[in-house]
Amino acid sequence: MAQAEGRKLQVLDAWNLTPNMRRIVLAGDDLHGFPEDSESGYIKLIFPDAPRPRPDRPAMRTFTVRAFDEAQNRLTVDFALHDDLDGTTSGPAAVWARNAKVGDDILIAGPGKIKWIDTSSDWLLLAGDMTALPALLCNLEALPADAKGEVIMEVTSAEDAPEVTLPGGMNLHVILNPHPDGTSTAFVDHIQSLTWRDGTVSVWAACEFKSMQQLRTYFRNERGVDRTKIYLSSYWKAGVAEDEHKKIKGEDAARLQELEAAG
Repeated sequence: MAQAEGRKLQVLDAWNLTPNMRRIVLAGDDLHGFPEDSESGYIKLIFPDAPRPRPDRPAMRTFTVRAFDEAQNRLTVDFALHDDLDGTTSGPAAVWARNAKVGDDILIAGPGKIKWIDTSSDWLLLAGDMTALPALLCNLEALPADAKGEVIMEVTSAEDAPEVTLPGGMNLHVILNPHPDGTSTAFVDHIQSLTWRDGTVSVWAACEFKSMQQLRTYFRNERGVDRTKIYLSSYWKAGVAEDEHKKIKGEDAARLQELEAAG
């Protein structure tokens, strides 16, 4: 990831887009050189004064670049406002996002890799929960006009569903989950209930860890989707903070690689 030592930015504006999604616009001289066309890439917010996961690195949390205006030197980040992903409201990102005001400083690193859906297939399936909405929306805004397929959004309330303009061939499904604690199966159940179209499919999906595993099994084993046509990521895991989730995610990926190699 570029600029690993961190860019010091200031809050230019902050407001709630919906009851459970907060937008924060960042600016500052350190944004000079930030790559254009970084939408959907990820950045790390750095909290040097928070408890450290290990002595040699500060606490960091991962978020999506919702927009970057190079001409105006402004970086926009949207934050899902449910409890911190370890089940508390006291994590550094949750506290900072809820209380951020104009003029506040924040350190960031990045951006990291951008994951776009492969639009060359006959149809597309894009799905995400509240934590994935910023990246999902970036993908939707980049779809070609002739795209066909299904979009599944899980939101905390009806008011959290964003207004989106989709190509005529894309169908939107909104799933309500007022208690996003990792226990609901409605998101996965709805995806598995969709009528499966003919032709090749590309998948882009991001959600909770257990849901990701269930969808991976479904897409690969039950539907036989070409693995090169799948982007599937867990953005969080119920009951643990980001550092532990990252470790579990890495172990899961290693096990999967071993199985594929043995294959």
